[in-house]
Amino acid sequence: MSRANATSRSISAHLKRGGLIAYPTESCYGLGCDPDNRRAVLRLLKLKQRPQRKGLILIAAHFRQVAPYLQPLTLIEQAKLHNDAEQAVTYLMPTRPSTPRWLRGDHDTLAVRLTAHPPAKQLCRIANSALVSTSANRSGQTPAKTYAECQRLFGKEVWVLRGSVGKRKQPSTIRSWLDGRIFR
Repeated sequence: MSRANATSRSISAHLKRGGLIAYPTESCYGLGCDPDNRRAVLRLLKLKQRPQRKGLILIAAHFRQVAPYLQPLTLIEQAKLHNDAEQAVTYLMPTRPSTPRWLRGDHDTLAVRLTAHPPAKQLCRIANSALVSTSANRSGQTPAKTYAECQRLFGKEVWVLRGSVGKRKQPSTIRSWLDGRIFR
């Protein structure tokens, strides 16, 4: 077995066991976990000091990974979501009734971004799943931009993956799927 395959299997197993990871995204390091693992999500929120009511962002390599959480989309809508991945647009999208409150907070929408950033996209492929993606920092603090910063912030509580943060200076734009209104 190659080293890359062993690492991929280890990352996947870590996430399935409820582990937290820090990984490079388009503008900073992200902090994430398996979105279906309630205990992992609650640990992430506690570590980040973020209230659950705010909700979280899910990133995915492709629409199939977020489809179980969302109201159905047409093929044209799926294509729009895919095409906006290069611009790092996060959409607030209507959810299915079964979408957990620990992901959507006090909202009837879920923040979703298809990522085009190679390390984050590859991580979603390795996990064979969407991932929670929130900035790697304590609430209100500056997001970490390097492996070393994440190590210093989170120590052994988070598996920090090496990689390059993208060139974006600002976090993703957050936009309403239904009316296009920009929230960030």
